[in-house]
Amino acid sequence: MTHRLSDQPWLTAAATRAVMAALEASGGPGCARFVGGCVRNALIGRPVADIDIATTLRPEETERAIRAAGLKAVPTGIAHGTVTAVAERRPFEITTLRRDVSTDGRNATVAFTGDWAEDAARRDFRLNALYADAEGQVFDPTGKGVADALAGRIVFVGDPETRIREDFLRVLRFFRFHAWYGRGEPDAAALAACRDLAPGMSRLSAERVSSELMKLLSAENPRAAVAAMAEAGVLAQVLPEARLTPLFEAAVVQGAEPVVRLMMLLPPDDAVVREASARLRFPNATRDRLVHAALVLPAISLSMTDRQARSALYGHGARAFSDAVRRRWAEAPDRAVDARRLLALAEGWTRPPLPVGGRDLARLGVEPGPETGRLLKAFEEAWVADDFPAAGHAERLRALVSQQRG
Repeated sequence: MTHRLSDQPWLTAAATRAVMAALEASGGPGCARFVGGCVRNALIGRPVADIDIATTLRPEETERAIRAAGLKAVPTGIAHGTVTAVAERRPFEITTLRRDVSTDGRNATVAFTGDWAEDAARRDFRLNALYADAEGQVFDPTGKGVADALAGRIVFVGDPETRIREDFLRVLRFFRFHAWYGRGEPDAAALAACRDLAPGMSRLSAERVSSELMKLLSAENPRAAVAAMAEAGVLAQVLPEARLTPLFEAAVVQGAEPVVRLMMLLPPDDAVVREASARLRFPNATRDRLVHAALVLPAISLSMTDRQARSALYGHGARAFSDAVRRRWAEAPDRAVDARRLLALAEGWTRPPLPVGGRDLARLGVEPGPETGRLLKAFEEAWVADDFPAAGHAERLRALVSQQRG
């Protein structure tokens, strides 16, 4: 059965047409095809973000063709055959057809080829080994890619163990693609290969692993994929601190963002979180967010009054407060009303600035120095405890100075 992409604005966009025309002007009709995610997503009605193109042209020929058409060419991965074309400020990643010469589980040595089937044979999953020409006609070299995409099946191209041994990151990619595109039970052969070869992921860089993990957790509903990861021993290999509990499922039901979902897999222990973050080399912002949520959690309760919540927000910040509230909500799913009240308060509340400063104390005869700091700290504590009153600051400060001086 012949398939054709239809109603795809990116396919008929002027920038896309310009890039394909530039390549075909050099290599002739059919020398370039769209490949991978853009074809897959167009077939199943998902949004298309990146547009990748495969071509029979060699990298240097691609670069010349793009520049000859007056477009920008960036040799982003020339050794592996990749040139990025930029048309109307949109990037198009163009890669020469390749076959693997050797692999070591992390990197591959490739040779360029003009054979579309050889290029498809080195890809990970059949639904990613799809191509489409400039008019949208789909090519399916494995003969199963279109059916897999439409049915939600994540199946390796060829033998699963062979594909994984070429790049052990494909273990995580299998679960990530199942989270994003899979339906029903995971492919049994793929799952068995992932279980057997999971220890090979120890050879991968921490950055590659953490990036893939966060992409997986970004899926709308990654619960089944993460459960399969845990059952296969893959979750323990990647994140031994993780515990798959009802908290994770609750976070997904809440619609929590990926970092919060990750937080639910980890214990609320800042030392454990720091160690896991360091090992996987999470970005500093992710690490700090996980740590702060663990530190703040003991101070947060869904029974807090709005006044108590404002005090906690002032002391801990809205993000750490909200993350801790979401964990408490996951622990008590029946307290959704209280959790939403506190989350709404955090979203709408603006932390007020301290209404007095050193100059105010100087006007009361307090010399700059340690006493100023102590008095301002005492004023702040009383001001927060009184729920941030908007007036009477001068009188409060004068009384505090008199009290402190006896």
